[in-house]
Amino acid sequence: MTDVVDADELLRRIRRGRDRAAEQERAWRDQAQGLTATDPEGAREASVRAGAYEAVLRVLEEIVDPGGVPTERPGVRQVT
Repeated sequence: MTDVVDADELLRRIRRGRDRAAEQERAWRDQAQGLTATDPEGAREASVRAGAYEAVLRVLEEIVDPGGVPTERPGVRQVT
C-alpha cells in the first residue's frame, strides 16, 4: 500500500470500514441470538466475534468523531 491518498479519501475509507464493521457486528449478534437455544458453543463464538467487531467499530467511530458520545447498542454492556 504505497499509494498516497488525501485526507478526504482516507476519511471515506475509514467510514466504509466503520460501516462494514457495524454490518458484521449486527450479523454476528443476530447469529448468536439465533444459536442460543440450539448451539450454545456456536452462540458463544458468534458473540465473541460480534464483540471483536464492536471494538473495531468503536475505534473507527472515535477516529471519525473524536470525543463523540458512544452509540448505544442493545445487548451491549456500556462502560461509563
